[in-house]
Order: sequence, then C-alpha cells, then structure tokens
Amino acid sequence: MNDVLFAFLLTLFAGLATGVGSLLAFFAKTTNTKFLSFALGLSAGVMIYVSMIEIFFKAKDSLTSSMGATQGYWVTILAFFAGMLLIGIIDKFIPKYTNPHEVKKVEDMEKPKNPVNDPALLKMGMFTALAIAIHNFPEGIATFVSTLQDPSIGIAIAVAVAIHNIPEGIAVSVPIYYATGDKKKAFKLSFLSGLAEPVGAIVAFLILMPFLTETLFGIIFAMVAGIMVFISLDELLPAAKKYDEAHLSIYGVMTGMAVMAVSLVLLA
Repeated sequence: MNDVLFAFLLTLFAGLATGVGSLLAFFAKTTNTKFLSFALGLSAGVMIYVSMIEIFFKAKDSLTSSMGATQGYWVTILAFFAGMLLIGIIDKFIPKYTNPHEVKKVEDMEKPKNPVNDPALLKMGMFTALAIAIHNFPEGIATFVSTLQDPSIGIAIAVAVAIHNIPEGIAVSVPIYYATGDKKKAFKLSFLSGLAEPVGAIVAFLILMPFLTETLFGIIFAMVAGIMVFISLDELLPAAKKYDEAHLSIYGVMTGMAVMAVSLVLLA
C-alpha cells in the first residue's frame, strides 16, 4: 500500500501543476518564455527517452516472457501504437478552437476594465478545461502504472507531465478570467481539470490492479510508452518551439534525454 500511495501522490503532484500555471498567470507580470521553452523541451526529452529506451523494453520483456519471443514482441509493438492511437483519437474529438495546447502567455491575463461577458469566450475556457481533463486522464494512468513498476521512471514521468501542465493551466485561465473578471472561477476550473490525473490513477488502481497479470502489465506499459511519445511529439515539442528563443527547446530536449539516461544508469 505504501507503493500505491506513493504512486498516487506523484500522480496528484503532476495533475496539480495546472493550478500552478493558473497561479503564474495571476501573479507573474510576464511569461518567462526562455524558461518555458527549455522546460517543455526537457520534458519532451525525458518522456521520449524513457518511453523508447526503458518503458518499451520493459513491456517487451514482460510480454515475451509470458507469450514467447515472437508473439510477445508483436504484441508490444501493437500495444505501443494502440497507445498512440488512443491519445490521437482523444485529440481528434477536441475542437481546434479549444485546443488546450494553444500557447497563451501571462501577458494575456491583463485585467479588463470591464469583464467582456462574452458567452463564447467563457465557453472556450470551459471547453479548454474539459479538453485538458480528458488529456490528463490517460496521463494519470501512465504516471500511476509507471511508478508502481519502477519509481525512478514514475518520478521522471511525473515531473515531465507536471512541467507540461503548467502552460495548460494558463490556457484555461486566460479566456475564463477575461470573460468573467473572476480569478477564483478561473483558478477553480484550472485546478479541477488537473484533478483528472489522480482520477486516472484511482481508475487504474480499482479496475486494472485486480487483473494485473504479467501479460496485461506488458500491454499497459507498452501503451504508456506510445501515449508518452505521442504527447511529446504532438504537444510538448510544438509548444516548446512556439516559446522558443535561440534553440533553447532543442537544448532542453537533449538535456532531458541526458538526465534521464544518467538517472537510469545510476538507479539501475
């Protein structure tokens, strides 16, 4: 139960970073684009490296030991791309104008002299919060399951997910605050959207854990790798490039990969 509690707390930490993004939007004067570009690149580097080098092969080892070398490898590959397909389908059904990964800055949080009271703007903020919650749900499962299998991997994924949740918190807060002038409402919706990650952890614990054989674990872990790679390529890297200055995003990617590589060796 201590391992389960630790995995849940890590997932909660990652989810609550959306609230941190919202608070930054309220209290910071300007967006530190250099920091965000580097941090988002670092997050992508961590996710890509740990998914392709560590998680994929841990899944393969589990599946080949339970299903045989050839069949196990094929199932690993299929589950990996199934994870990509799952998160891709989620993205497909989120309207473009509510895309939670549309870059917004703290500067957009200027308090209007009079709240706009624009229902369309408020609706956009609400849908953005919902879209982020939908995205965060599988991320919560991924963080939780990864931590149970290997805490060092779980910590890396939780930190990477937390970093990429910060600008999402800004994306929720800006339109809601501009439409209503209400900081509490903007923060509350941003905070609630992040809670989808610990909800994903609870679902993983209640539904998946009782049936977690080595085969099922391998399939879930391979899907986690696919989800993480998709998030990195579709969300983190494009956002990092939008904030980018002087190739900081690619330096972040390389740093993230190097840190993850060294960590895996030291913690092996």
